[in-house]
Amino acid sequence: MKPAKKQSVSTRTRLLESACEVFARKGYRDTTIADICKRAGTNIAAVNYHFGDKETLYVEAWRLAFHRSLEAHPPDGGVNPDATAEERLHGWILSTMQRFADPENHEFKIIHKELANPTGLLAEVMRKSIEPLQRELRCIVLELLGEQTSEQQVLLCQMSIRAQCFNVMMRQWHKLRTKVGIRDDGLTLAKLSIETIADHVTRFSLAGIREEDAKRGKGDASKQE
Repeated sequence: MKPAKKQSVSTRTRLLESACEVFARKGYRDTTIADICKRAGTNIAAVNYHFGDKETLYVEAWRLAFHRSLEAHPPDGGVNPDATAEERLHGWILSTMQRFADPENHEFKIIHKELANPTGLLAEVMRKSIEPLQRELRCIVLELLGEQTSEQQVLLCQMSIRAQCFNVMMRQWHKLRTKVGIRDDGLTLAKLSIETIADHVTRFSLAGIREEDAKRGKGDASKQE
């Protein structure tokens, strides 16, 4: 029984890995179960046995890609949980950008195809998977702003940080489509390391957060007067 069970696990893993590759390249609608089975060296019956249908395989393939992305680029960016909020923010930003820019990352390639031709199948798994990462960012921002800050300030600061990180993802998608970088004043993304961009975004974000904190302090002082 043990060898059979081991082979079953191996077949399921091969199917998931093959599904990640094919869905990332072709998208959900243009991918067939036959495409995946051919790459995995198995048959359609194996898909039915392990996943039941193409929709479930799609969701599980993205989930695998997401977790492998986090394994390659841990969300804390290698920063100790006891580090300062500033250091943890840099770790979060660096990790996020590294995931976005990783050419081997199927997580965002699948999302890219999904956005181009939506199915809605990934909405729930993405929400549940990404929520812990967003909670961590919220905790860092709240620590930087202080407990007396408003929920609106926290949300706006989170939005600003994520938007700067997403710019790296958009550039990567453009690069995948055109095979060239986007030019900005004679520079291309390829000429700037992810570390350089992450350092800048961290400094820029911290300056903005400090300004928000200072404005709130001035507002509190005027009220007391």
